[in-house]
Amino acid sequence: MEARVVEVRRQLADGLLGESGAMAIRQALIERGETRVPAVRTIGRILERHGLLDARRRVRRPAPPAGWYLPEVAARRVELDSFDAIVGLRMFGGADVEVLTAMSVHGGLAGAWPSSSVVSPFVTERLIEHWRAIGLPGYAQFDNDTRFLGTHGQTDVLGPVPRLCLALGVTPVYAPIREHGFQASIEAFNGLWQARVWKRSFGLDLAGLVELSERYIAAHRERRAVRIEAAPARARFHLPPPRPGPPSGRVIFIRRTTIAGRVDVLGRLYDVDRHWLQRLVRAELDLDARQIRFHALRRRDPADQRLLAVVPYALPSRRVWVTRTY
Repeated sequence: MEARVVEVRRQLADGLLGESGAMAIRQALIERGETRVPAVRTIGRILERHGLLDARRRVRRPAPPAGWYLPEVAARRVELDSFDAIVGLRMFGGADVEVLTAMSVHGGLAGAWPSSSVVSPFVTERLIEHWRAIGLPGYAQFDNDTRFLGTHGQTDVLGPVPRLCLALGVTPVYAPIREHGFQASIEAFNGLWQARVWKRSFGLDLAGLVELSERYIAAHRERRAVRIEAAPARARFHLPPPRPGPPSGRVIFIRRTTIAGRVDVLGRLYDVDRHWLQRLVRAELDLDARQIRFHALRRRDPADQRLLAVVPYALPSRRVWVTRTY
């Protein structure tokens, strides 16, 4: 039988269709009138014993370091805090609940703030409260939700959250849309918070949920105290006084180029590289130098982040910017 399987496989491979897998071999044996035809898995083991398997085994490469798309974070010189919002929760009685969550990449320092609505003013207040207690990271990462970035209905708009980060000397980073991995740590904590806090909050009102969440966060931080202490040092919190004029600093956008090699930044399309198509890039919006620098990103080689293009950019003068105390 094994000899017949090997011979049928050779004939099918040399045939017009060239289909010589286990299912095709079994169908050919049935059509030839064989009385005892092996199962598909048995045929597969026969082919494996004779070294006739064509499929290549998947090559598993090591994962890149945490924060690999930001060289300073990957080298553990600075910390990165990720923020996200859990939406769509409804308490017993019909009240809607949203939760602002936080998680540091290296230290695993968590935070969660339930509220009836997570909007930009609420986010800025919680950021100040959070960073006043633990210190400032080098980077703060968000998704592209309007509550974190600003309205998408107009171009060149930076909302209250990125302006607060720039005023504090923290570089805001905006993760790519529908990309896996960049928000993995905060999304994993979102699921953990819902399993450990939300599912145990039946019968509680919003105040009770806030108290339960605070006790859980305190226990979570105590459990990870050693890792938190080993994380990169944070800067001292200092809220600067209000000043007129546009914000200064850098805003980073992780994006994927289109099939034409373009990237969308703040509602505008920029030509990056006609050979770097549908690939990841890091767009560094430098407000002081008035330019955007585009760097290539590759998970297989995270150290290779060559410069692809530099384009001039300046915030429109029609906007009145005031960096104020939140």
